[in-house]
Amino acid sequence: MNHDAEVIVIGAGGGGAVVAKELGEKGIKVLVLEAGAWYGNKKWPNPNTDRGAISSSSYDDLSIEILSQQFTDLEDDMNDFVTGKFRWGPANRDLSPWARVVGDRGYTWQNAGVGGSTLHYYGNSPRAYPSAVNDIWPISYDELVPYYERVEATLPVWPAPTTGKEDLFYYGLRKSGWQLLDSPNVTTPGYRPQPNAILRPNQQMNDPNFNFEDNTSIGCTLRGHCVNGCHIGPTIDSIAKRSTFASYIPRALLSGNVEVRPNTFVTKIVTEEDPVEGLRIVGVNYRDTWTGEIGELRADVVVMSCGGIESPRLWLNSQLPENEWVGKGLINHWFDCVSGIFEEKDLMNVLGQSDIKPYVGQNAAARFDYPGLGVIEPFGMSPGLQATTVYGTSYKGYHVFHKTDKNVPWDIEGLVVGEQLKDFMRQYNRTLSLLIFTDDDVNQNNSVTLDPVRKDENGYIPVIHYVPSSQDKERRDQLATIASEILRNAGAKTIIRSDWPPEVFLHIQSTMRIGYVTDSNCEAKQVKRLYIADNSVLFNGLGGPNPTMTNQALATRTAEKIVEKYFS
Repeated sequence: MNHDAEVIVIGAGGGGAVVAKELGEKGIKVLVLEAGAWYGNKKWPNPNTDRGAISSSSYDDLSIEILSQQFTDLEDDMNDFVTGKFRWGPANRDLSPWARVVGDRGYTWQNAGVGGSTLHYYGNSPRAYPSAVNDIWPISYDELVPYYERVEATLPVWPAPTTGKEDLFYYGLRKSGWQLLDSPNVTTPGYRPQPNAILRPNQQMNDPNFNFEDNTSIGCTLRGHCVNGCHIGPTIDSIAKRSTFASYIPRALLSGNVEVRPNTFVTKIVTEEDPVEGLRIVGVNYRDTWTGEIGELRADVVVMSCGGIESPRLWLNSQLPENEWVGKGLINHWFDCVSGIFEEKDLMNVLGQSDIKPYVGQNAAARFDYPGLGVIEPFGMSPGLQATTVYGTSYKGYHVFHKTDKNVPWDIEGLVVGEQLKDFMRQYNRTLSLLIFTDDDVNQNNSVTLDPVRKDENGYIPVIHYVPSSQDKERRDQLATIASEILRNAGAKTIIRSDWPPEVFLHIQSTMRIGYVTDSNCEAKQVKRLYIADNSVLFNGLGGPNPTMTNQALATRTAEKIVEKYFS
């Protein structure tokens, strides 16, 4: 059989880029197929208006100068769901985004492009809670630890620096009686600096002549905008935020064995019956997102790294063998947000300054971990995104239309609009917002399925169904109560609970679970030579922590298993 590569990796995001780098460094010829654009590459100087080249396999094609023109820091330009560079859709902005069926109040905040959703992620890279893995997963937590360490060293991951919002958060935690944690393997409740895949702050910032916009030195400048795409650094592979397009992809290219082809949407997994192996991979069918051209590419092994929605969608559109867990067991860490508004005099007493400036520093640089419940972390973004998440996202409706229960520790719950919204945003500099991740249960009824009628150019579109359990709601309410107590003890005068709808999809995982859809090495049980390396293969919600680090550790392990079985 003619081969286009030894391994085809579908998706250049959090997991796919890791597999590509690990395999490439072991001498395996890898072709990475990415549905979205490639920013910061000389072969695509205008990636949203011109098709550019077909692929790149050279580190020398990377260009920080081009990237600095493409990543603008403007909220709509980067993160608008319809027109933004980081939308889930083709690079050609004359075309509409790719459709998903989601609840009426919800959305999926994901990216298409080399780097995947790590293009806009906060860089938060905690490990899973051991209690969520041991005696539950088909592999142990101890088996994951060496792979965690490898990823943490490769990115690298550092304890995040402290700015105003973290200082105030830590103050409220200490006043509430919580303890500082000193290990990445969290077994008891407590707080710590966020383990972030962001380089340490640039020491030259103390120079009064330091230019925060130039790219002549290495290190985080604490300028914010992480979620709008970091471009701070003299080269692509020294960019401060370690999205995989800046960390793993450059290393993959340096191996000399990896080729990356953007603007290529895989529409089908191609299989054949083998007399020895049974049903096995042959390759993939793809569609060029600029020309509409369709074709087939062949390989010995295929790795699906399409994400928690697109991996089950691709399996189902490919009509691969039926499995009762394909697309089932969706986890989303049912999010919420609790914010506190502070008076100037109180901030002066605590911080020695009259405001918090939540947009300064890394988007989320501290965390409170509570195994069995989930996570609370302070976060800050630019004003438009902050207003949308804190005051414009709720499934409780407008707060003025319902009375807040006197027994809850927050003052306002629901959407904030009109003059009150203007007043609250005038106090944006004195507002501390806390994001909640709930340790939600695996439920087979929560799913990604196919619409039986509606198609786009890539096949039947995904339908996302997610209804949290009563236990999920109890845990989320407990976290909201703890968050409110932290804010009140820090001195907040007004506390607002957003009460986000369940259908705000950020941590989409567990829809192709290890042990159910795959074996313990992440090879599909029903299709030989097909592996999965993305958030979908995670067994559960990890206890609440962000999934990227565990995804990347597992992807590193999966690459080893591929080599051992098929290329040794």
